[in-house]
Amino acid sequence: MSKLQQRLMRELQQNRNIKIVKTDEWCIPIRTVEVTYEPVRRSTMDVLMTMLLISIQEADFASAQDLSELLLVDPLFIEDLVSLMTRVSLIEQEEGFYRLTSKGQQQLERGIFEEELDVEMANLYYSPCHLAFLAVDEGNIEEYDNLPELYRYVDEEAEKQEQFDEAMLIEALQQEDSEEAGVGASQKIVSKIVQTDAKQINDSPCLEFVLHDKEQDIMFVRVWNALLNQWDPHLEQQLTEKEQLEWRKKYL
Repeated sequence: MSKLQQRLMRELQQNRNIKIVKTDEWCIPIRTVEVTYEPVRRSTMDVLMTMLLISIQEADFASAQDLSELLLVDPLFIEDLVSLMTRVSLIEQEEGFYRLTSKGQQQLERGIFEEELDVEMANLYYSPCHLAFLAVDEGNIEEYDNLPELYRYVDEEAEKQEQFDEAMLIEALQQEDSEEAGVGASQKIVSKIVQTDAKQINDSPCLEFVLHDKEQDIMFVRVWNALLNQWDPHLEQQLTEKEQLEWRKKYL
């Protein structure tokens, strides 16, 4: 961490008016939460599927061949699509004819196709100091032999938390997929949380720098979060609210 600290200090003092008046190291607790969930693939409904559903809605069709003859589309394409729509419960056979299910009716009205995918599992990382799950690149997770003391403002109740709101879990899982779908593109959506398992808590180091801008005569703090591999505005704001009034007395 010392090399990282030296590099950050050089960056912070590139402005000659900035003076570092305090440096510190501490850790924040991070709880690993293993989440099992059901995803769906959501996409704009293609033209052929829309035509098939409308046709089934408006007339009686007993086979994929009948639909193929009406739409003048290769029977193999129709058979594959009918098989898919049956598998995902958009249509069903009733009295020898295809009928739209309530699910098929809803998706047709919305113009959105949703396909259920296999159950998946992911690790989320909850920070009691942020009261939130952090968007962590698992490649940044390191093991440390020697760690500094715990952060002085850890929320002890939040640190004990092992149960999490489903909406909070879903939001965190969605953030894991950083690529946003474009127009017409498919997107993986978390539809349901199956199970959560709160695992161990590991401490993760942070570097604190209290600075004085001599030109503007203001004091502020920067905090580098090693787990996120970036500056952490949440912890900076927290320290500013709790300690800013004391900085001038202590360090100037």
